[in-house]
Amino acid sequence: MTVPTIGLTTSRGRRAGWVAPLMIGAVVILLAALWSGLVHLGLPLPSGGTSLHEGHGPMMILGFLGTVIALERAVALGAAWAYLGPAAAAIGGLGVLVAIPDGIPALLVTIGGVVLVAVFVAIDRIQRSLHNVVLASGAVCWVVAGCLWLAGWEVYRFLPWMAGFLVLTITGERLELSRLTGSSTRAHRVFAVAALVFAAGLVVSTVAEQTGVRIAGVGALALAAWLSRYDLARRTVRTSGLTRYMAVALLSGYAWLATTGVLWIVFGHMTKAISHQASYDAMLHALFLGFVISMIFAHAPVIVPSVLGRPLPYSRVLYLPLALLHLSLLLRLIAGDGLDNTAAWQWGGILNEVALLLFMGLAAYQLFVRKAPQPAAAPTRSGPG
Repeated sequence: MTVPTIGLTTSRGRRAGWVAPLMIGAVVILLAALWSGLVHLGLPLPSGGTSLHEGHGPMMILGFLGTVIALERAVALGAAWAYLGPAAAAIGGLGVLVAIPDGIPALLVTIGGVVLVAVFVAIDRIQRSLHNVVLASGAVCWVVAGCLWLAGWEVYRFLPWMAGFLVLTITGERLELSRLTGSSTRAHRVFAVAALVFAAGLVVSTVAEQTGVRIAGVGALALAAWLSRYDLARRTVRTSGLTRYMAVALLSGYAWLATTGVLWIVFGHMTKAISHQASYDAMLHALFLGFVISMIFAHAPVIVPSVLGRPLPYSRVLYLPLALLHLSLLLRLIAGDGLDNTAAWQWGGILNEVALLLFMGLAAYQLFVRKAPQPAAAPTRSGPG
């Protein structure tokens, strides 16, 4: 995820007042969602209440990720009103944690999505482009998911829309960067068709779930193929340092997006899959862990400095949580879900969370403990003169 810079401004004065509490709120939501994830794995831990247990998905996707993505865009736009989006998402996510009355968390996160749509409308007036339309469509998916949650739908019934929020947001941002590769008008048209197929599947899923999920799966597979062909990461993976690390994370994430497309095509029906833990688990976590978390790992070295205003020095140790994420997800999906091995499924899930916490710990260390390398001082002449 990247911050658009063309024509946009950032207010450092507003940043100081808004960013820190919103980031703290996002981290609290994430930690609560991770705890709930361990409970879902069947570990003997306090459940934290019905609200936390049942709201695990919306809290993680619309609460945590919604806050982070909306905050990134608010910082980029620089308008004070734009911060209402991440604020509403964060309060809604925290509301699930503390079990405030039913409907209020859903209403708050929906408001957060509406503000994000307004942000993209403002951005479009500055710079009209296909990628802004795709990004705005992702925000619309957030709003639809929030409205269905507010209407009392079961979480698994609007999961495709939450997936749409993240898939269209991430692929829209990668489309923006594809300009650096000189991608053609024809390539952009192919992307538009793939995104339209994916979005059409989301719409159909609300009335014909199995058909809609499979159509969306075709779209996800097409988007993964497009990214694998046209994304800048294909070139930068041959470089070194931070650029190569980001490319490795991106390309591995695209493989998981393709896997998601295949799983959605094969299984389709989420309502039916919910009673078959293995297929449901694989359909969800190939996307939300394999694809989305890979994107977070890839973009954090760019997003964090742009949002917090301080450098995040690169270290090769960042490959450790990335490798652990993918290996543990393979354990979870192949040995756990595929072979119906409960122990492998649980250990895979636990190590998924360890990978995410390890990445957060390393990033915090790089941000607040390790000092960024300073440029060498210019040599000075000795003697008179």
